[in-house]
Amino acid sequence: MSSVWSVVPAERKPATSSDDTGPLPDSAAIKRHPALFRAVRRRQNPRLRRSDITVTDERAVKRAVKAASLGNAMEWFDFGIYAYLAGTIGRVFFPSGSDTVQLLSSFATFAVAFLVRPVGGMVFGPMGDRVGRKKVLALTMILMAIGTFAIGLLPTYAAVGFWSPLLLILFRLLQGFSTGGEYGGASTFIAEYAPDKRRGFFGSFLELGTLAGYTGAAGLVTALTAWLGSDTMDTWGWRVPFLVAGPLGMVGLYLRMRLDDTPAFLKLEQGNVHVSEAADAVETTTRGDLAKIFRSHWRMLVLCIALVGAYNITDYMLLSYMPTYLSDELHYSETHGLLILVVTMVVLMLIINRVGRLSDRFGRKPLLMTGMLGFLVLSAPSFLLVRQGGLLAVSGGMLMLGLSLVCLLGTMSAALPAMFPTSVRYGSLSVGYNLSASLFGGTTPLVITALIGATGSEMMPAYYAMAAALVGVVAVACMKETAQQPLEGSPPSVQSPEEAAAMVEAQAPAPKF
Repeated sequence: MSSVWSVVPAERKPATSSDDTGPLPDSAAIKRHPALFRAVRRRQNPRLRRSDITVTDERAVKRAVKAASLGNAMEWFDFGIYAYLAGTIGRVFFPSGSDTVQLLSSFATFAVAFLVRPVGGMVFGPMGDRVGRKKVLALTMILMAIGTFAIGLLPTYAAVGFWSPLLLILFRLLQGFSTGGEYGGASTFIAEYAPDKRRGFFGSFLELGTLAGYTGAAGLVTALTAWLGSDTMDTWGWRVPFLVAGPLGMVGLYLRMRLDDTPAFLKLEQGNVHVSEAADAVETTTRGDLAKIFRSHWRMLVLCIALVGAYNITDYMLLSYMPTYLSDELHYSETHGLLILVVTMVVLMLIINRVGRLSDRFGRKPLLMTGMLGFLVLSAPSFLLVRQGGLLAVSGGMLMLGLSLVCLLGTMSAALPAMFPTSVRYGSLSVGYNLSASLFGGTTPLVITALIGATGSEMMPAYYAMAAALVGVVAVACMKETAQQPLEGSPPSVQSPEEAAAMVEAQAPAPKF
């Protein structure tokens, strides 16, 4: 496929770039030699030329967004199945012990996949910065499909004893390893394709894909449970959602392999001229890439971990844990709890792209802060409503949480990639995102279940979400606004030649008379 991009042949860095070295001149020296320092500034940060600006092709952008989002939906369909079958998985693979022990064992296996996600991020992230976003995203799709499909073929505990949960853990680890390269790559892929002024809108489709994957998983599990009944689901019905992953994975792989890599990566690749083979060998090792990330970008990495931690706890609390909370703590039927969640997610899917547009117009920080404050203020009232029971009360409580979450979902996939420069974006985001998801996201169902068991309080999910939201408020306050701005390390990206010409004209010096 031929390229449809106009890209700068060599990268230009602003004078304030973190890569600059040497002491900054003092103000007295600038006053004594103003012409000299103006010339230095012009050389370090020359005005844009038309050839410096990337002009996107909207059809290519839409193809890229569709491939990344549909692939992401299939990944999270695979991953969500396990969460929605947690009770059944507990009975099939961990039959000994009480219901609480079975559930804790099931959620512990759910969390195991998150423990290996940072390893996947550290492998796939730097690889994506070296060999390209597209190739790594195709690989993660294959691994996820294999892991999920294999779970559907596993023998039960009754058939092979302890080998059954052992094999389950093995393929959950493969799922987690695959997921370690998914979000960072998919969000980077869309962010680098999208024009600067619409990055929030196009980025929101990635989380639309996440919601679609979760909704598809929850809908399929709900339909099967209602049709087959709990006994048949425990016998063989639980296998069906996992087996669906095989053909879905092949569809996602086909979509992703049909695309060019991102224009930002292609530009970076064209400009990467190394002085020697030795230098090239050093720069292309994973260890060297990771050392560069931790050494040069640790501040943004810490901020990313805090932001993603708050986001993941609230996300998994609502989208993964809530059906189990409704069935195990409040004694709803499994089908009832899942059905309410499906309706909530459909509502979020209808408005998430509008949230993306709002983040382009008003900025990432206002939308993210709204979501974090929503969880901080509304978590307790929402769970009090849910505990009252009744369709309206439960739906209202979950919708309050959902509206807070959609402010994060519709904005995060555009905000996070902009925190890191192009040369280390995939790697840095994969490492930061998956470290945080491992520590806080995947452990959320397990921690909440354990806290409820230890304290006897059914309000623990609300308190846990409020604590996470408080951390998120601080993280959002510390991040810088990136809406409508070029990605660091990449040229400006616009929608039309006219917009590029206007940008160049705006930088032209005013005539002197």
